[in-house]
Amino acid sequence: MSGKPILGAFNQGAVPTIACFNKAKTALGVDLEALIAAMQAYINNNVAPIWGTPATLVKTTDFQPGAWAMVFQDNADQAGALAYHDLTPDGLPEAKVFVKTTLDNNDLVSISASHELVEMLVDPAINMMTTGPDRATVYAYESADPVEALSFDVSGIQLSDFVYPSYFEDFHQPGSVQFDQMNQVNEPFQILQGGYQLIWKNGQWSQIFGSKEKQKAFAREDRRGHRSEQREGTLVRSGREFSDEWKRKIKESKEHKPRPLF
Repeated sequence: MSGKPILGAFNQGAVPTIACFNKAKTALGVDLEALIAAMQAYINNNVAPIWGTPATLVKTTDFQPGAWAMVFQDNADQAGALAYHDLTPDGLPEAKVFVKTTLDNNDLVSISASHELVEMLVDPAINMMTTGPDRATVYAYESADPVEALSFDVSGIQLSDFVYPSYFEDFHQPGSVQFDQMNQVNEPFQILQGGYQLIWKNGQWSQIFGSKEKQKAFAREDRRGHRSEQREGTLVRSGREFSDEWKRKIKESKEHKPRPLF
């Protein structure tokens, strides 16, 4: 175990192993081994061919050295009690699935787990962003949020829809290519009725929603421990570090005395 968390590039050049383990007291509503098998097929047949993000899922009882993690917990309060953070003890990506919170929202644990899985595979450092149709706005690379109300069957288990890389490429014409796995999105950056998109605008994070109903539902959700909180912290730290570095370079340039040419 390393003493200092790795905050940047994860397992470059290697296929990650993801340790999946259950610490929740609430019943998942699905057999964990069956869910892991379905999510492995989901990665192999759906996610990896599109995003180039293979991974191997294994059932464990706790974190494993050198492995990413997917942890099933009751809620964010349990996460705090168990001292689970945003990364594994090795500083590697960790996805949290809050079982009781998910069920209280009348959602399926399998959809929440696959949602977190595909987003962790696509953006493990939670720091990918892009420009889009509004040039004054930066859009987070969240691959399941815009279509999060949709799911499809994998081995008898419902798993989350996800968008394709083309979704974040605003030069595509409507209907010209496929934008999500279920082929329900018609154009880049479209947010379906049950989805939302995390954006950075005017110096802060906010959300745009596919419908007023989704906005109301979102406001009622317990968002603690969500990726959006981690993304906000990452960008704030990055922005502060960039600003400090820029100020240092300006100061150095002012103090530098040019040497004569002759």
